[in-house]
Amino acid sequence: MTPEAAYQKLLEFQRETAYLASLGALAAWDQRTMIPKKGHEHRARQMAALARLLHQRATDPRVGEWLSAVEGSHLVQDPLSDAAVNVREWRQAYERTRAIPERLMVELAQAQSEAESYWEEARPRDDWQGFLPYLRRVFALTKEKAEILYGLPVAPGDPPYGEVYDALLDGFEPGMRSGELLPLFAQLREGLQGLLDRILGSGRKPDTTILHRSYPKDAQRAFALELLAACGYDLEAGRLDPTAHPFEISIGPGDVRITTRYFEDFFNAGIFGTLHEMGHALYEQGLPKEHWGTPRGEAVSLGVHESQSRTWENLVGRSLGFWERFFPRAKEHFPSLRDVALEDFHRAINAVEPSLIRVEADEVTYNLHILVRLELELSLFRGELALEDLPGAWAEKYRAYLGVAPKDYKDGVMQDVHWSGGLFGYFPTYTLGNLYAAQFFQKAQEELGDLEGQFRRGEFHAFLDWTRRNIHAEGSRFRPKALVERVTGTPPSARPFLAYLEEKYRALYGF
Repeated sequence: MTPEAAYQKLLEFQRETAYLASLGALAAWDQRTMIPKKGHEHRARQMAALARLLHQRATDPRVGEWLSAVEGSHLVQDPLSDAAVNVREWRQAYERTRAIPERLMVELAQAQSEAESYWEEARPRDDWQGFLPYLRRVFALTKEKAEILYGLPVAPGDPPYGEVYDALLDGFEPGMRSGELLPLFAQLREGLQGLLDRILGSGRKPDTTILHRSYPKDAQRAFALELLAACGYDLEAGRLDPTAHPFEISIGPGDVRITTRYFEDFFNAGIFGTLHEMGHALYEQGLPKEHWGTPRGEAVSLGVHESQSRTWENLVGRSLGFWERFFPRAKEHFPSLRDVALEDFHRAINAVEPSLIRVEADEVTYNLHILVRLELELSLFRGELALEDLPGAWAEKYRAYLGVAPKDYKDGVMQDVHWSGGLFGYFPTYTLGNLYAAQFFQKAQEELGDLEGQFRRGEFHAFLDWTRRNIHAEGSRFRPKALVERVTGTPPSARPFLAYLEEKYRALYGF
Protein backbone atom coordinates (compact mmCIF):
# COMPACT_ATOMS: atom_id res chain seq x y z
CA MET A 1 0.00 0.00 0.00
CA THR A 2 1.33 3.43 -0.90
CA PRO A 3 1.80 6.04 1.86
CA GLU A 4 -0.94 8.14 0.24
CA ALA A 5 -3.43 5.27 0.27
CA ALA A 6 -2.54 4.33 3.85
CA TYR A 7 -2.97 7.91 5.04
CA GLN A 8 -6.36 8.13 3.33
CA LYS A 9 -7.40 4.93 5.10
CA LEU A 10 -6.31 6.45 8.41
CA LEU A 11 -8.26 9.63 7.78
CA GLU A 12 -11.45 7.76 6.91
CA PHE A 13 -11.15 5.31 9.81
CA GLN A 14 -10.25 7.89 12.46
CA ARG A 15 -12.95 10.31 11.36
CA GLU A 16 -15.55 7.55 11.54
CA THR A 17 -14.29 6.80 15.06
CA ALA A 18 -14.65 10.50 15.89
CA TYR A 19 -18.27 10.48 14.69
CA LEU A 20 -19.01 7.54 17.00
CA ALA A 21 -17.27 9.30 19.89
CA SER A 22 -19.30 12.46 19.22
CA LEU A 23 -22.49 10.44 19.65
CA GLY A 24 -21.09 9.41 23.02
CA ALA A 25 -20.51 13.08 23.85
CA LEU A 26 -24.11 13.85 22.95
CA ALA A 27 -25.31 11.01 25.18
CA ALA A 28 -23.07 12.26 28.01
CA TRP A 29 -24.46 15.80 27.70
CA ASP A 30 -28.01 14.44 27.78
CA GLN A 31 -27.26 12.30 30.84
CA ARG A 32 -26.00 15.30 32.78
CA THR A 33 -28.78 17.68 31.74
CA MET A 34 -32.02 16.20 30.37
CA ILE A 35 -32.27 12.43 30.91
CA PRO A 36 -35.31 11.09 32.82
CA LYS A 37 -34.39 9.68 36.24
CA LYS A 38 -35.23 6.14 35.17
CA GLY A 39 -33.10 6.32 32.04
CA HIS A 40 -29.69 6.10 33.71
CA GLU A 41 -29.45 2.31 33.78
CA HIS A 42 -30.08 1.99 30.04
CA ARG A 43 -27.71 4.90 29.31
CA ALA A 44 -24.95 3.17 31.26
CA ARG A 45 -25.35 0.10 29.04
CA GLN A 46 -25.30 2.28 25.92
CA MET A 47 -22.10 3.97 27.05
CA ALA A 48 -20.45 0.65 27.92
CA ALA A 49 -21.28 -0.77 24.48
CA LEU A 50 -19.90 2.34 22.79
CA ALA A 51 -16.75 2.25 24.96
CA ARG A 52 -16.08 -1.33 23.89
CA LEU A 53 -16.55 -0.41 20.23
CA LEU A 54 -14.24 2.61 20.50
CA HIS A 55 -11.57 0.54 22.26
CA GLN A 56 -11.75 -2.09 19.52
CA ARG A 57 -11.28 0.58 16.89
CA ALA A 58 -8.46 2.26 18.83
CA THR A 59 -6.52 -1.03 18.94
CA ASP A 60 -7.42 -2.32 15.48
CA PRO A 61 -4.23 -3.88 13.96
CA ARG A 62 -4.97 -2.16 10.67
CA VAL A 63 -4.27 1.20 12.33
CA GLY A 64 -0.76 0.02 13.13
CA GLU A 65 -0.25 -1.23 9.57
CA TRP A 66 -1.44 2.03 8.03
CA LEU A 67 0.73 4.08 10.37
CA SER A 68 3.79 1.99 9.47
CA ALA A 69 3.10 2.57 5.79
CA VAL A 70 3.06 6.36 6.28
CA GLU A 71 5.87 6.77 8.81
CA GLY A 72 9.19 7.55 7.19
CA SER A 73 7.52 8.60 3.93
CA HIS A 74 7.61 11.97 2.19
CA LEU A 75 4.18 12.74 3.72
CA VAL A 76 5.70 13.24 7.15
CA GLN A 77 9.12 14.70 6.28
CA ASP A 78 8.04 18.06 7.69
CA PRO A 79 7.29 17.26 11.36
CA LEU A 80 4.84 20.18 11.56
CA SER A 81 2.81 19.27 8.48
CA ASP A 82 -0.80 18.25 8.99
CA ALA A 83 -0.07 14.64 8.09
CA ALA A 84 2.98 14.44 10.38
CA VAL A 85 1.07 15.91 13.32
CA ASN A 86 -1.79 13.47 12.85
CA VAL A 87 0.50 10.46 12.46
CA ARG A 88 2.54 11.46 15.53
CA GLU A 89 -0.55 11.70 17.72
CA TRP A 90 -2.28 8.65 16.27
CA ARG A 91 0.83 6.53 16.83
CA GLN A 92 1.18 7.54 20.47
CA ALA A 93 -2.54 7.01 21.15
CA TYR A 94 -2.42 3.62 19.42
CA GLU A 95 0.60 2.42 21.42
CA ARG A 96 -0.75 3.71 24.74
CA THR A 97 -4.16 2.12 24.25
CA ARG A 98 -2.79 -1.17 22.94
CA ALA A 99 -0.32 -1.48 25.82
CA ILE A 100 -3.04 -1.56 28.49
CA PRO A 101 -4.32 -5.14 28.93
CA GLU A 102 -8.06 -5.51 28.52
CA ARG A 103 -8.19 -7.01 32.00
CA LEU A 104 -6.65 -3.87 33.51
CA MET A 105 -8.86 -1.55 31.45
CA VAL A 106 -12.02 -3.34 32.64
CA GLU A 107 -10.89 -3.54 36.28
CA LEU A 108 -9.92 0.13 36.34
CA ALA A 109 -13.17 1.27 34.74
CA GLN A 110 -15.17 -0.74 37.28
CA ALA A 111 -13.05 0.45 40.21
CA GLN A 112 -13.41 4.08 39.13
CA SER A 113 -17.17 3.76 38.75
CA GLU A 114 -17.53 2.14 42.17
CA ALA A 115 -15.21 4.64 43.85
CA GLU A 116 -16.95 7.67 42.34
CA SER A 117 -20.36 6.34 43.37
CA TYR A 118 -19.16 5.63 46.91
CA TRP A 119 -17.43 9.02 47.13
CA GLU A 120 -20.69 10.83 46.28
CA GLU A 121 -22.35 9.20 49.29
CA ALA A 122 -19.33 9.06 51.60
CA ARG A 123 -18.20 12.68 51.33
CA PRO A 124 -21.33 14.25 52.89
CA ARG A 125 -21.12 11.84 55.83
CA ASP A 126 -17.36 12.33 56.20
CA ASP A 127 -16.65 8.62 55.74
CA TRP A 128 -12.93 8.49 54.97
CA GLN A 129 -12.42 5.02 56.41
CA GLY A 130 -15.22 3.61 54.25
CA PHE A 131 -13.88 5.37 51.15
CA LEU A 132 -10.25 4.36 51.68
CA PRO A 133 -10.54 0.76 50.34
CA TYR A 134 -12.10 2.10 47.11
CA LEU A 135 -9.35 4.70 46.73
CA ARG A 136 -6.69 2.08 47.46
CA ARG A 137 -8.03 -0.10 44.63
CA VAL A 138 -8.17 2.79 42.13
CA PHE A 139 -4.68 3.95 43.06
CA ALA A 140 -3.17 0.47 42.72
CA LEU A 141 -4.69 -0.03 39.28
CA THR A 142 -3.75 3.48 38.14
CA LYS A 143 -0.18 2.93 39.28
CA GLU A 144 -0.10 -0.37 37.37
CA LYS A 145 -1.28 1.50 34.28
CA ALA A 146 1.29 4.26 34.82
CA GLU A 147 4.13 1.74 35.10
CA ILE A 148 3.09 0.19 31.77
CA LEU A 149 2.95 3.59 30.07
CA TYR A 150 6.28 4.57 31.64
CA GLY A 151 7.89 1.75 29.69
CA LEU A 152 6.66 3.02 26.31
CA PRO A 153 8.61 5.34 23.99
CA VAL A 154 7.59 9.00 24.22
CA ALA A 155 6.35 10.91 21.18
CA PRO A 156 9.05 12.17 18.79
CA GLY A 157 10.65 15.32 20.15
CA ASP A 158 9.28 14.91 23.68
CA PRO A 159 11.66 14.63 26.65
CA PRO A 160 11.96 11.19 28.28
CA TYR A 161 9.92 10.39 31.37
CA GLY A 162 11.80 11.19 34.55
CA GLU A 163 9.57 9.11 36.80
CA VAL A 164 6.40 7.00 36.67
CA TYR A 165 4.15 9.98 37.49
CA ASP A 166 5.27 11.66 34.26
CA ALA A 167 3.51 8.98 32.20
CA LEU A 168 0.18 10.07 33.70
CA LEU A 169 0.95 13.79 33.47
CA ASP A 170 1.82 13.31 29.80
CA GLY A 171 -1.71 12.06 29.12
CA PHE A 172 -3.15 15.41 30.19
CA GLU A 173 -0.32 17.81 29.29
CA PRO A 174 1.73 16.28 26.44
CA GLY A 175 5.46 16.78 26.82
CA MET A 176 5.28 18.13 30.38
CA ARG A 177 7.44 16.43 33.03
CA SER A 178 7.52 16.76 36.81
CA GLY A 179 11.15 17.88 36.62
CA GLU A 180 10.00 20.99 34.72
CA LEU A 181 6.79 21.41 36.69
CA LEU A 182 8.31 21.59 40.17
CA PRO A 183 10.56 24.63 39.57
CA LEU A 184 7.57 26.47 38.07
CA PHE A 185 5.50 25.70 41.15
CA ALA A 186 8.34 26.68 43.50
CA GLN A 187 8.63 30.08 41.81
CA LEU A 188 4.88 30.46 41.96
CA ARG A 189 4.60 29.49 45.63
CA GLU A 190 7.18 32.03 46.74
CA GLY A 191 5.48 34.84 44.84
CA LEU A 192 1.96 33.93 45.90
CA GLN A 193 2.71 33.62 49.59
CA GLY A 194 4.46 37.00 49.62
CA LEU A 195 1.52 38.60 47.81
CA LEU A 196 -0.99 36.92 50.12
CA ASP A 197 0.85 38.27 53.18
CA ARG A 198 0.66 41.83 51.81
CA ILE A 199 -3.04 41.48 50.98
CA LEU A 200 -3.95 40.13 54.40
CA GLY A 201 -1.82 42.82 56.04
CA SER A 202 -3.45 45.65 54.11
CA GLY A 203 -6.38 45.95 56.50
CA ARG A 204 -8.91 46.08 53.64
CA LYS A 205 -11.77 43.59 53.65
CA PRO A 206 -14.23 43.82 50.74
CA ASP A 207 -17.92 43.45 51.52
CA THR A 208 -18.73 40.12 49.91
CA THR A 209 -22.25 40.01 51.38
CA ILE A 210 -23.45 41.95 48.32
CA LEU A 211 -22.81 38.79 46.28
CA HIS A 212 -25.26 36.87 48.47
CA ARG A 213 -28.38 38.94 47.83
CA SER A 214 -31.33 37.93 45.64
CA TYR A 215 -30.33 36.80 42.14
CA PRO A 216 -33.29 35.04 40.48
CA LYS A 217 -32.35 32.17 38.16
CA ASP A 218 -34.25 33.54 35.17
CA ALA A 219 -32.45 36.87 35.49
CA GLN A 220 -29.10 35.12 35.78
CA ARG A 221 -29.77 33.12 32.62
CA ALA A 222 -30.84 36.22 30.69
CA PHE A 223 -27.75 38.14 31.81
CA ALA A 224 -25.47 35.17 31.09
CA LEU A 225 -26.83 34.87 27.55
CA GLU A 226 -26.21 38.58 27.03
CA LEU A 227 -22.58 38.20 28.14
CA LEU A 228 -22.07 35.12 25.94
CA ALA A 229 -23.30 36.93 22.84
CA ALA A 230 -21.21 40.03 23.57
CA CYS A 231 -17.99 38.03 24.07
CA GLY A 232 -18.32 36.10 20.82
CA TYR A 233 -19.79 32.71 21.75
CA ASP A 234 -21.86 31.59 18.77
CA LEU A 235 -25.25 30.70 20.23
CA GLU A 236 -26.35 29.28 16.87
CA ALA A 237 -23.54 26.74 17.28
CA GLY A 238 -24.10 26.03 20.96
CA ARG A 239 -26.47 26.35 23.89
CA LEU A 240 -26.54 27.11 27.61
CA ASP A 241 -28.28 24.73 30.02
CA PRO A 242 -28.42 24.25 33.79
CA THR A 243 -26.68 21.31 35.45
CA ALA A 244 -25.43 20.18 38.85
CA HIS A 245 -21.73 20.37 37.86
CA PRO A 246 -20.91 22.88 35.06
CA PHE A 247 -19.06 21.67 31.98
CA GLU A 248 -18.40 22.36 28.30
CA ILE A 249 -18.75 19.61 25.74
CA SER A 250 -18.00 19.61 22.03
CA ILE A 251 -20.34 17.44 19.99
CA GLY A 252 -18.73 18.54 16.73
CA PRO A 253 -18.46 21.50 14.35
CA GLY A 254 -21.46 23.74 14.86
CA ASP A 255 -22.40 22.15 18.19
CA VAL A 256 -20.35 23.18 21.23
CA ARG A 257 -22.47 23.28 24.38
CA ILE A 258 -21.98 24.75 27.84
CA THR A 259 -23.77 24.37 31.14
CA THR A 260 -23.80 26.30 34.39
CA ARG A 261 -25.52 26.24 37.76
CA TYR A 262 -27.44 29.00 39.45
CA PHE A 263 -27.81 29.83 43.14
CA GLU A 264 -30.43 32.47 43.80
CA ASP A 265 -28.46 33.75 46.78
CA PHE A 266 -25.01 33.85 45.15
CA PHE A 267 -23.96 35.88 42.10
CA ASN A 268 -20.57 34.36 41.29
CA ALA A 269 -21.42 30.72 40.62
CA GLY A 270 -23.80 31.25 37.72
CA ILE A 271 -22.15 34.22 36.03
CA PHE A 272 -18.46 33.40 36.42
CA GLY A 273 -19.18 29.69 35.92
CA THR A 274 -20.75 30.61 32.58
CA LEU A 275 -17.77 32.77 31.57
CA HIS A 276 -15.40 29.95 32.50
CA GLU A 277 -17.20 27.36 30.40
CA MET A 278 -17.57 29.91 27.60
CA GLY A 279 -13.77 30.18 27.48
CA HIS A 280 -13.54 26.43 26.89
CA ALA A 281 -16.28 26.66 24.26
CA LEU A 282 -14.66 29.56 22.40
CA TYR A 283 -11.56 27.40 22.02
CA GLU A 284 -13.60 24.50 20.63
CA GLN A 285 -15.56 26.80 18.30
CA GLY A 286 -12.26 28.25 17.07
CA LEU A 287 -10.56 24.96 16.17
CA PRO A 288 -10.08 24.42 12.41
CA LYS A 289 -13.27 22.70 11.21
CA GLU A 290 -11.57 21.27 8.13
CA HIS A 291 -9.40 19.15 10.43
CA TRP A 292 -12.20 17.88 12.66
CA GLY A 293 -11.78 14.25 13.64
CA THR A 294 -7.99 14.43 13.52
CA PRO A 295 -5.41 15.65 16.07
CA ARG A 296 -4.69 18.65 13.86
CA GLY A 297 -8.21 19.83 14.65
CA GLU A 298 -8.14 19.04 18.39
CA ALA A 299 -7.16 21.10 21.44
CA VAL A 300 -3.54 20.48 22.35
CA SER A 301 -3.86 19.93 26.11
CA LEU A 302 -5.92 20.44 29.23
CA GLY A 303 -3.55 23.19 30.34
CA VAL A 304 -4.02 25.23 27.16
CA HIS A 305 -7.76 24.54 27.34
CA GLU A 306 -7.79 25.81 30.93
CA SER A 307 -5.87 28.90 29.85
CA GLN A 308 -8.80 29.87 27.66
CA SER A 309 -11.42 29.37 30.37
CA ARG A 310 -9.36 31.20 33.00
CA THR A 311 -8.71 34.05 30.59
CA TRP A 312 -12.39 34.76 30.06
CA GLU A 313 -13.41 34.07 33.66
CA ASN A 314 -10.67 36.09 35.34
CA LEU A 315 -8.46 38.23 33.13
CA VAL A 316 -11.44 39.45 31.13
CA GLY A 317 -14.46 38.73 33.33
CA ARG A 318 -13.09 40.03 36.62
CA SER A 319 -11.45 43.12 35.14
CA LEU A 320 -12.70 46.58 36.00
CA GLY A 321 -13.14 47.45 32.32
CA PHE A 322 -15.47 44.49 31.79
CA TRP A 323 -17.76 45.62 34.61
CA GLU A 324 -17.62 49.27 33.63
CA ARG A 325 -19.32 47.97 30.50
CA PHE A 326 -21.73 45.45 32.05
CA PHE A 327 -22.46 46.59 35.62
CA PRO A 328 -25.21 48.97 34.47
CA ARG A 329 -26.83 46.01 32.69
CA ALA A 330 -26.37 43.84 35.79
CA LYS A 331 -28.27 46.44 37.83
CA GLU A 332 -31.13 46.26 35.33
CA HIS A 333 -31.27 42.46 35.60
CA PHE A 334 -30.81 42.39 39.40
CA PRO A 335 -32.58 45.09 41.44
CA SER A 336 -30.64 43.86 44.51
CA LEU A 337 -27.51 45.50 43.04
CA ARG A 338 -28.99 48.95 42.47
CA ASP A 339 -27.56 50.44 45.68
CA VAL A 340 -24.09 48.98 45.09
CA ALA A 341 -21.21 51.08 43.73
CA LEU A 342 -19.14 49.65 40.88
CA GLU A 343 -15.94 49.86 42.94
CA ASP A 344 -17.47 47.89 45.82
CA PHE A 345 -18.80 45.24 43.43
CA HIS A 346 -15.42 44.94 41.72
CA ARG A 347 -13.66 44.49 45.06
CA ALA A 348 -16.20 41.88 46.13
CA ILE A 349 -15.81 39.66 43.05
CA ASN A 350 -12.02 39.82 43.50
CA ALA A 351 -11.90 39.34 47.28
CA VAL A 352 -8.95 37.29 48.58
CA GLU A 353 -9.20 35.02 51.60
CA PRO A 354 -7.48 31.69 52.34
CA SER A 355 -10.03 28.89 52.39
CA LEU A 356 -10.28 25.12 52.52
CA ILE A 357 -12.18 24.50 49.27
CA ARG A 358 -10.33 24.60 45.95
CA VAL A 359 -13.31 25.36 43.70
CA GLU A 360 -14.24 28.39 45.83
CA ALA A 361 -10.71 29.81 45.95
CA ASP A 362 -9.76 33.25 44.62
CA GLU A 363 -7.11 33.96 41.99
CA VAL A 364 -4.33 34.50 44.53
CA THR A 365 -4.82 31.37 46.65
CA TYR A 366 -6.16 28.93 44.02
CA ASN A 367 -2.79 27.63 42.86
CA LEU A 368 -1.67 26.91 46.42
CA HIS A 369 -4.54 24.39 46.55
CA ILE A 370 -3.14 22.78 43.40
CA LEU A 371 0.39 22.71 44.84
CA VAL A 372 -0.87 20.68 47.80
CA ARG A 373 -2.38 18.10 45.46
CA LEU A 374 0.67 17.92 43.19
CA GLU A 375 3.06 17.33 46.07
CA LEU A 376 0.81 14.67 47.59
CA GLU A 377 0.42 12.87 44.25
CA LEU A 378 4.16 12.81 43.70
CA SER A 379 4.73 11.47 47.22
CA LEU A 380 2.20 8.70 46.62
CA PHE A 381 3.72 7.58 43.33
CA ARG A 382 7.26 7.80 44.70
CA GLY A 383 6.26 5.56 47.61
CA GLU A 384 7.02 8.29 50.16
CA LEU A 385 3.43 8.52 51.44
CA ALA A 386 0.84 5.86 52.24
CA LEU A 387 -2.80 6.42 51.31
CA GLU A 388 -3.93 6.05 54.92
CA ASP A 389 -1.65 8.95 55.86
CA LEU A 390 -3.12 11.32 53.26
CA PRO A 391 -5.45 13.24 55.64
CA GLY A 392 -2.63 14.20 57.99
CA ALA A 393 -0.30 15.18 55.14
CA TRP A 394 -3.12 17.19 53.56
CA ALA A 395 -3.78 19.15 56.76
CA GLU A 396 -0.07 19.79 57.30
CA LYS A 397 0.37 21.27 53.82
CA TYR A 398 -2.76 23.44 54.13
CA ARG A 399 -1.41 24.90 57.37
CA ALA A 400 1.95 25.57 55.74
CA TYR A 401 0.69 27.09 52.47
CA LEU A 402 -2.67 28.67 53.35
CA GLY A 403 -2.69 29.00 57.14
CA VAL A 404 -5.88 26.95 57.45
CA ALA A 405 -6.55 23.26 58.12
CA PRO A 406 -9.68 21.11 57.70
CA LYS A 407 -11.60 19.92 60.74
CA ASP A 408 -13.07 17.00 58.80
CA TYR A 409 -12.44 14.87 55.71
CA LYS A 410 -15.17 16.22 53.43
CA ASP A 411 -13.59 19.67 53.32
CA GLY A 412 -10.12 18.16 53.28
CA VAL A 413 -8.82 15.11 51.50
CA MET A 414 -12.26 14.04 50.21
CA GLN A 415 -13.33 17.34 48.63
CA ASP A 416 -12.38 16.48 45.01
CA VAL A 417 -13.80 13.68 42.86
CA HIS A 418 -10.61 13.39 40.76
CA TRP A 419 -8.75 10.70 42.72
CA SER A 420 -11.77 8.40 42.93
CA GLY A 421 -11.90 8.62 39.12
CA GLY A 422 -8.20 7.76 38.80
CA LEU A 423 -7.30 11.25 37.50
CA PHE A 424 -3.83 11.42 39.02
CA GLY A 425 -1.70 13.89 37.07
CA TYR A 426 -4.70 16.06 36.16
CA PHE A 427 -4.50 18.74 38.88
CA PRO A 428 -1.31 20.46 37.63
CA THR A 429 -3.07 21.42 34.38
CA TYR A 430 -5.26 23.86 36.32
CA THR A 431 -2.23 25.87 37.41
CA LEU A 432 -0.54 25.56 34.03
CA GLY A 433 -3.73 27.03 32.56
CA ASN A 434 -3.42 30.08 34.81
CA LEU A 435 0.23 30.56 33.88
CA TYR A 436 -0.37 30.16 30.14
CA ALA A 437 -3.37 32.52 30.34
CA ALA A 438 -1.32 35.36 31.82
CA GLN A 439 1.49 34.81 29.34
CA PHE A 440 -0.85 34.79 26.33
CA PHE A 441 -2.76 37.82 27.64
CA GLN A 442 0.43 39.81 28.18
CA LYS A 443 1.49 39.16 24.59
CA ALA A 444 -1.94 39.99 23.21
CA GLN A 445 -1.87 43.30 25.04
CA GLU A 446 1.56 44.09 23.61
CA GLU A 447 0.20 43.56 20.11
CA LEU A 448 -3.37 44.89 20.45
CA GLY A 449 -2.93 47.76 22.87
CA ASP A 450 -5.12 48.53 25.89
CA LEU A 451 -7.33 45.44 26.18
CA GLU A 452 -9.19 46.65 29.24
CA GLY A 453 -10.11 49.83 27.39
CA GLN A 454 -11.50 47.69 24.59
CA PHE A 455 -13.55 45.63 27.06
CA ARG A 456 -14.85 48.87 28.60
CA ARG A 457 -16.23 49.76 25.17
CA GLY A 458 -17.70 46.28 24.67
CA GLU A 459 -15.11 45.39 22.04
CA PHE A 460 -14.03 41.76 22.37
CA HIS A 461 -13.59 40.73 18.74
CA ALA A 462 -9.95 41.85 18.37
CA PHE A 463 -8.83 39.81 21.37
CA LEU A 464 -10.92 36.77 20.38
CA ASP A 465 -9.53 36.93 16.83
CA TRP A 466 -6.00 37.11 18.26
CA THR A 467 -6.50 33.96 20.36
CA ARG A 468 -8.05 32.13 17.40
CA ARG A 469 -5.25 33.09 15.06
CA ASN A 470 -2.41 32.30 17.47
CA ILE A 471 -3.78 29.44 19.61
CA HIS A 472 -7.01 27.86 18.39
CA ALA A 473 -6.08 27.56 14.71
CA GLU A 474 -2.99 25.49 15.52
CA GLY A 475 -4.94 22.57 17.01
CA SER A 476 -2.39 20.00 18.24
CA ARG A 477 0.36 21.01 15.83
CA PHE A 478 2.67 22.12 18.66
CA ARG A 479 3.23 20.70 22.14
CA PRO A 480 1.93 23.08 24.85
CA LYS A 481 5.39 24.32 25.82
CA ALA A 482 6.31 24.93 22.18
CA LEU A 483 3.01 26.70 21.55
CA VAL A 484 3.53 29.04 24.51
CA GLU A 485 7.06 29.83 23.36
CA ARG A 486 5.98 30.32 19.75
CA VAL A 487 3.17 32.71 20.69
CA THR A 488 4.88 34.67 23.47
CA GLY A 489 8.59 34.34 22.66
CA THR A 490 9.39 32.77 26.04
CA PRO A 491 8.87 29.31 27.57
CA PRO A 492 6.21 28.77 30.27
CA SER A 493 6.93 30.93 33.29
CA ALA A 494 5.22 32.03 36.50
CA ARG A 495 6.46 35.61 36.14
CA PRO A 496 3.71 37.06 33.91
CA PHE A 497 1.01 35.57 36.16
CA LEU A 498 2.65 36.93 39.31
CA ALA A 499 3.10 40.35 37.67
CA TYR A 500 -0.59 40.38 36.68
CA LEU A 501 -1.69 39.52 40.23
CA GLU A 502 0.70 42.04 41.78
CA GLU A 503 -0.59 44.93 39.66
CA LYS A 504 -4.25 44.01 40.06
CA TYR A 505 -4.28 43.38 43.81
CA ARG A 506 -2.04 46.31 44.71
CA ALA A 507 -4.73 48.53 43.21
CA LEU A 508 -7.56 46.64 44.93
CA TYR A 509 -5.96 46.40 48.37
CA GLY A 510 -3.85 49.56 48.39
CA PHE A 511 -0.55 48.15 49.63
